[in-house]
Amino acid sequence: MAAPAGAKLKTSAFEMPGEGPSLAISVATVLVLFALWFIVTNTGRVSPLFLPTPQAVFAQFCQYLTGQANDKPLWQHFLASMLRVFSAFSLACATAIPVGIAMGMSRWWRGIADPPLEFYRPLPPLAYLPLIIIWFGIDELPKVLLIFLSCFAPLALAARQGMRSASQEQINAAYSLGASYMQLIGHVILPSALPEILVGMRIAIGFGWTTLVAAEMVAADIGLGQMVLNASNFLRTDIVIMGIIVIGVVAYLFDLLMRWLERRLVPWKGRM
Repeated sequence: MAAPAGAKLKTSAFEMPGEGPSLAISVATVLVLFALWFIVTNTGRVSPLFLPTPQAVFAQFCQYLTGQANDKPLWQHFLASMLRVFSAFSLACATAIPVGIAMGMSRWWRGIADPPLEFYRPLPPLAYLPLIIIWFGIDELPKVLLIFLSCFAPLALAARQGMRSASQEQINAAYSLGASYMQLIGHVILPSALPEILVGMRIAIGFGWTTLVAAEMVAADIGLGQMVLNASNFLRTDIVIMGIIVIGVVAYLFDLLMRWLERRLVPWKGRM
């Protein structure tokens, strides 16, 4: 019997681990969590001070979206945070990836860059935030720098690890075909490292959004993190949760974009 047109042919009777779509499961999980939140808060089991109702959170979202809240409109907070996060992320990509590539290709670079990276990588941003304020003041620079430092280490380490992804057989085959050292790096090692680098970018942007609230503690008067911190000072839990949801949704959308880029740029990942 012929397979229907457009159907994906199955070439093996064995299933790969994790095979199959998961979108329906994810949607169902979100709906269940939302239903539990609605039931628990609307039956009075939890005080609105600790967990407001979804209706209250949505009402605050509408007020901020339309500029009716007693604060700056949501789009101004959003643009300020986006500018800080993506400025720091772009700068981290431009510097950390070359450093990671150099660490993967040179023992001298690895010996120089590895100690400071491994020293500050486990440190929480709040640990060195006071030093950044003392050294660079309270303008935009310390905010961007704090996010930059949170993105730099995972990007550099991912690039370094990716440079080891090329197999010895691929390297020997390139040399046997007359490739030079720079051709080997450009045509064999860097394409092999690209999946690891893209994963590092996904992790780094997640760290960037995680550090956003800490970064906007530095005398910020606008931004999603500042909005959440200011609302927490007045026990406005509905605004806090609204801000957390907005930050999480934006970070998730960017992660989806990175996954799409990964499928387009490295379609061979997982198939070799």
